[in-house]
Amino acid sequence: MKDKEKTTIYDISKKLNVSAATVSRALNNSPKISSATKDLILKTAKEMNYKQNRLAQALKSGRTNNVGVIVPYINRNFFSSVIRGIEEELTPHGYHVIICQTHENVENEKKQINALLDTQIDGIFMSVSKTTRQTDHLQKILDNNTPLVFFDRKKEMTGVSSVTLDDFKGGYIVTEHLIKQGCKKIAHFSGDLNLEIYTNRYEGYKAALKDYDITFNPDHVIQVSSKIEAGASAVEELWKLDDCPDAIFSAGDHNALGAIQELKRRKIRIPEEVCVVGFSNEPFTKYMELPISSVDQTPLVMGQIAAEVFLEQINGKKSRTIEKKVVLNPELLIRNSSDRKKQVQKPVAEKAKTSGV
Repeated sequence: MKDKEKTTIYDISKKLNVSAATVSRALNNSPKISSATKDLILKTAKEMNYKQNRLAQALKSGRTNNVGVIVPYINRNFFSSVIRGIEEELTPHGYHVIICQTHENVENEKKQINALLDTQIDGIFMSVSKTTRQTDHLQKILDNNTPLVFFDRKKEMTGVSSVTLDDFKGGYIVTEHLIKQGCKKIAHFSGDLNLEIYTNRYEGYKAALKDYDITFNPDHVIQVSSKIEAGASAVEELWKLDDCPDAIFSAGDHNALGAIQELKRRKIRIPEEVCVVGFSNEPFTKYMELPISSVDQTPLVMGQIAAEVFLEQINGKKSRTIEKKVVLNPELLIRNSSDRKKQVQKPVAEKAKTSGV
């Protein structure tokens, strides 16, 4: 049996005895058409199973209603939450999100950008890979007159907006918290210091030590990959030193988890002997047998704000080039892995309960 041919605007115009131009205007929500006529045409189009040609619409409007999101990995809670925030904000405006991942490889990043530009994308949201050094391939996006919005990881570029976290403050408040728990020898597991986010967390850590007159020990700083095993290996390395730390501030939660596993294996009590704090507030941190203190990066909000910046840019009356730098405040969520005061107070509370107080 032969497939039914697709319904066209000419079929609708013939059925209603109106011009094809009138049908087209109604389908495109033109103010020149009365509400009654528009409603009738839309109802008829639905009954006839009419589907608008998206390609033709894109050619006419200059927009595809597609945006690209480029991330290092999509299987990380942080990045998937940012993507969710972008989608929640843009979907009501009729946009579709195309997700690409670079696997931390700048060559993949270049290929993804080229592929998105070839599809006439309306805008690109991006968190750069850790191997991204130059910005020539990023400039290509701007040269194409396509809005670019960085989130979390960025490069300094004129005419590009960004939504990031105050990572320096995040590093500072973690270190300050550990100092206030009585820690004096605070180790730091840094991420790749070629990335600004990890450099800023490291600088915040050093600034807090300086402000509280605690000597910075370079032997207590270890650069690690964002894997659980890397955190465990870093603890092994630190415990070969004569001067072992009494706290660990990890720039990532997976390293913090690995550190805790290795500390437990060594029968080291947490937080009584060693406090541990991570960064990112991954979902697993609060569900552990020993909940892990961590910094919340508010990824959902980051995605929503990035989308708002994009909408402001693409709907701008005068120019599609704006430059906004939005910096979000970090929040330290204190849990059992670093809360010594809570650990001390717990037996007192239990004693009070048994004595009938």
